[in-house]
Amino acid sequence: MTSRIGVKIGKVTIGAGAPVAVQSMTNTPTSDHSATLEQIGKLAFLGAEIVRVSVPDLESVEALPRILERSPVPIVADIHFRADLAIRSIQAGVHKLRLNPGNIRRKEDVHEIAELAGKHGIPIRIGVNSGSVPGDLRDKYQGVNEDSMWEAAERHITLLSETGFKDIVLSLKASDPMLTVRANRRAAAECPYPLHLGVTEAGPRGTAGIRSAVAMGILLNENIGDTIRVSISGSPEPEPAAGWEILSSLDMRHRFVRIVSCPTCARTRLNVEALALKVQKMVQGLQLPVTIAVMGCEVNGPGEARGADIAVIGTPDGFLLWKNGRAIGKIPEDKLEEQLIIELNNLERRSLN
Repeated sequence: MTSRIGVKIGKVTIGAGAPVAVQSMTNTPTSDHSATLEQIGKLAFLGAEIVRVSVPDLESVEALPRILERSPVPIVADIHFRADLAIRSIQAGVHKLRLNPGNIRRKEDVHEIAELAGKHGIPIRIGVNSGSVPGDLRDKYQGVNEDSMWEAAERHITLLSETGFKDIVLSLKASDPMLTVRANRRAAAECPYPLHLGVTEAGPRGTAGIRSAVAMGILLNENIGDTIRVSISGSPEPEPAAGWEILSSLDMRHRFVRIVSCPTCARTRLNVEALALKVQKMVQGLQLPVTIAVMGCEVNGPGEARGADIAVIGTPDGFLLWKNGRAIGKIPEDKLEEQLIIELNNLERRSLN
């Protein structure tokens, strides 16, 4: 496998051994800079380290300076069809461009974009989607597959490279997780550029998380991938947490609270789902790499509690609270939430000292 080169997106480095970064994308009208900034702020709070915004028109370009001035994270301008919007986005000072080779194809346009981006030190992501592979490549390779997707990317790499442009990031996404895997394996073997991973059109929240975890889990475990986005239909707010859960599950990065809870059965002595969801809401956005366990009974409860920073276990005699792998005593149900907040605050203070 070819080693990845490093690319700077604002203050975030991807590739060159940097930690895998978590991305998301706004779904507000970019022309509404206030609404877009509000959503960027929420996504950053929830763990997005890079945020992409769609730039479909001149009104969106005109909003970029105000967005860039106040955004807490680097901003990527997503461009389709119109080269002039890419040029104006560079001039506005975006931190990265995303171009789709399926709909910006003219050599003169790509050269102009690359030359200006190079002058301003702005990287370009070539974003190949399975749904927009050029027709001649679909004919050549008898459909959409890793070969037609790779050649679509390779064409655009060549166009950018002809101007001497080198700050390239690449993504090859399909709605089929295993096609995404095959396409990115091909890209990783063929080029040294950082790879952004994602399953496009992955579906609503539950489906999207599963499909994305399958594709990204396989690739990241093979050391392929430098940034990730879990694409979810609807609000993007669940996307950063899903991305971090994938990285945490692969033991690659730990930034937020990890919640362990049992699936429940007839032995359950507390409402595990309700308490786990309450805890999840309590710790949302809390940058504290600790584990909280919510266990319904005494069968597996003590075992999970010993590996957790805080744990609550349902027992025949009531709720048992554990800290740092040790039982510290029973706690009344009406005091449980209050005590968990106290313990979380203690852990947070300890992490800051």
